[in-house]
Amino acid sequence: MPYFIYRIHTDKRLEPEGSFNSYREAKHQAKALRADQDPDEQTSVRIIFAHNPIEAERLLLTPREAPVEGDD
Repeated sequence: MPYFIYRIHTDKRLEPEGSFNSYREAKHQAKALRADQDPDEQTSVRIIFAHNPIEAERLLLTPREAPVEGDD
């Protein structure tokens, strides 16, 4: 399964930035994209591991459940 890189805009719009077979390549590309990003730009760069771009986008847009706090 490949690693996909997406730029996420504040309006939850996803912009694909590439896909890589190794995490190391994806990590370096994501760091480069973050470094080149304008400080005023309100986007984030995320890496996601998925079978295909459709699954990657679904995973990125699905809100995570808040962790349960308290006694375990």
